[in-house]
Amino acid sequence: MLATISNEMVKAQKQHFGRGPTHAKSYMLDDFLIIVMRGGLTQAEKSMLDFDQADKVRDFRQTFENEMTSRLTTMIEDVTGRKVLTYQSQILFDPDVVFEIFMFDQPAREEEVREIAEGQLSKPSLGAAADELTG
Repeated sequence: MLATISNEMVKAQKQHFGRGPTHAKSYMLDDFLIIVMRGGLTQAEKSMLDFDQADKVRDFRQTFENEMTSRLTTMIEDVTGRKVLTYQSQILFDPDVVFEIFMFDQPAREEEVREIAEGQLSKPSLGAAADELTG
């Protein structure tokens, strides 16, 4: 499920931004889903950062993510079968990282938490997007 979430988020980024992250990985923690995406700045955003316009890049990204909320929360609800209460996105520039944070209406079932934790401990790449999507 975590890999599916990462893959779907990468596809959405590529479709709507024209470029997706070079790495993406999803983490489930109680009633939170956190998707960490690295290397997704567009060339225009990189140029704006060179012009010392980080606030404008951040403002555009936040406005865009606000408009994307319904699409992204619906996608997450479809994959997880859980109701999303709220969603927030945050971009960092050094390093180039985007955090997508979804809060569900209730914590994951205990067996789901255990399965995810055991999987991530035994296979650190669990939840990562497929290489062909991020390459």
